[in-house]
Amino acid sequence: MDYRQALNYIENTGKFGSRLGLENVSRLLDILGNPHRDLRIIHVAGTNGKGSTCSFINSMLIYQGYNVGLYTSPYLEEFNERIKINNVNISDEDLAQSVSRVSDAIGQMIEEGCDHPTEFEIITACAFLYFRDRDVDFAVIEVGLGGRLDATNVCIPLVSAITSISMDHTEYLGDTLARIAFEKGGIIKNKRPVVLYQQSDEVESVISSICSERDSELFITENDKIEYISEGMSSQSVNLEVMGHFYSGIEISLPGRHQARNLAVALSVLRLLEISSDISQVDTEALYRSIRETRWPGRMEVIKTEPLTIIDGAHNPDGAAILSESVDRYLVGKKINLVFGMLRDKDILSVAKLLAVRADRIIITEPESPRAASSAEVHGIILEALRGEDVPDITEIPDIEEAVRHAQSMAGDGEAVIYAGSLYMIGRVRSLLRKMYDIQ
Repeated sequence: MDYRQALNYIENTGKFGSRLGLENVSRLLDILGNPHRDLRIIHVAGTNGKGSTCSFINSMLIYQGYNVGLYTSPYLEEFNERIKINNVNISDEDLAQSVSRVSDAIGQMIEEGCDHPTEFEIITACAFLYFRDRDVDFAVIEVGLGGRLDATNVCIPLVSAITSISMDHTEYLGDTLARIAFEKGGIIKNKRPVVLYQQSDEVESVISSICSERDSELFITENDKIEYISEGMSSQSVNLEVMGHFYSGIEISLPGRHQARNLAVALSVLRLLEISSDISQVDTEALYRSIRETRWPGRMEVIKTEPLTIIDGAHNPDGAAILSESVDRYLVGKKINLVFGMLRDKDILSVAKLLAVRADRIIITEPESPRAASSAEVHGIILEALRGEDVPDITEIPDIEEAVRHAQSMAGDGEAVIYAGSLYMIGRVRSLLRKMYDIQ
């Protein structure tokens, strides 16, 4: 099996849909020799911020001298982004080899009468295999959906971390914050420490209850222990205290106050690994450098400074609120050109209420997904969201490439172009912008 055949194989498994539960993936991994059991894992769940938090943890451990596997989803531009070691994407050859081994195991499963694994189960198995074969020191594993029944939840981690929890994927996880928190808290394992991003009492109560049941020590970050020294679109500097340890003048290259809060979660994880002697004493200089060098594409990412061009994967109300806060804080006085597209199964109205009201001009486009909402449908929802507000100029351009060209050509001096609404859209936009401006 070559690389193209491997991608086609994975793509074709989409017909088996998505299925929450651990029985099938457990059998698949059992046939493969249970590679996940040989890994030292940090497991991260949450609605928003889990990717950034994984990236912080990954970078910190690499700069401390460890070989680190990172498994995240979805990808933005290239499938191989999902599986990395030391920030290097899995090679085409290694991916093809892993998929081939997994497909052989699936053949045995089918003969046994098992259901065919889903796309996510297959990719998860490939990641565990690759990380074990390369003998990584640590694997940072991001949950795909929820937590309790997510394929990644077969692992027994050194530490579990849970980032911001809000309403998303309600058709799978439940329609209350408490129910969603219960699903996310499903990654908590017996007697394994848990770090929780400080948030609502409702969420903290659910997570605390699960930790008590499983005799797992809970550490909740404290937002009032973060002091913002300087803030901007390209970076910020903070002082913060984590688990009694003070960090002064940390430079973060990811904008937005939420990233400082995500950093507090990551630093808590690192402290727990140090306390448990899973890592050696932390080199502070290397730690500060690792934080400064951490990047997470597609999240408040500045692609170009003139016109100021920002892409952000905000696709739920919590993500839109975070983006809105950053717009209000960092883009005061700038005319905002919003390029917006969403999937029809998302809460388009709530997101539009937060973002559209801040826009001086809106271009509606369509993510390249069968689940994409039509530009006409989104247009109607935006008008509903803006009821009682001044309505900006709104243009429907369903084709993403045409929408990008139009938005960039329309933006004047001192204006900003913001692309948001869907990670499926953002990846394509990022690729187009990099090509347009010859950005490596």
